[in-house]
Amino acid sequence: MRGNMKKTTVKVTIILLLLIVGVVGVYAFLVGKSKADATDAALTAVQKVLYRDLSRNYPATPKEVIKYYTEIEKCFYDPKTTDEELTELGLKARELYDSELLEANDLEYYQIRLKADVQDFQEKKRTITNVAVAPAVNVDMFREDGYEFARISCDYNVMEGSSSNAVSIVYLLRRDENRLWKIYGWENAENVHVGQDV
Repeated sequence: MRGNMKKTTVKVTIILLLLIVGVVGVYAFLVGKSKADATDAALTAVQKVLYRDLSRNYPATPKEVIKYYTEIEKCFYDPKTTDEELTELGLKARELYDSELLEANDLEYYQIRLKADVQDFQEKKRTITNVAVAPAVNVDMFREDGYEFARISCDYNVMEGSSSNAVSIVYLLRRDENRLWKIYGWENAENVHVGQDV
């Protein structure tokens, strides 16, 4: 009789221990997950954009390049962006530029123009409320002078005071020697005709 009671007590103890370990394990997992989520939530949009290491994680398609570029642009014009962050964002944007575009835009002059453009944007109380990059199926791919090119449009919705303006930009990308899509240039969509360089 005592032997059976001891066995039952041991079984109950083992079951209780397993339940306690299970509950503690689930609790630890949930606490760890919420901390990770809180860390992600604590990062600002600027920090998320700047955190991306393009040498290891470069966007794979023309659409992804422009999508990331528009994230940088939204950070450019965010009133909370500091001057130091704006400088870093400008450098990050230039990592997406084709070598010819970089040559045509000296770094110092580029940074001066960028700051002036952002200041003008903010003085006019403009905000980018929405950005829509064209679907991948609408990317116009072609070859010219031995290079691969991609043309893709992007629609911006910009608020100025209480009025909303839609702006369409057509981006031209060229594939470099490392097979990375780089921004070659851009133009307002109304000035671009199919078959014409941007």
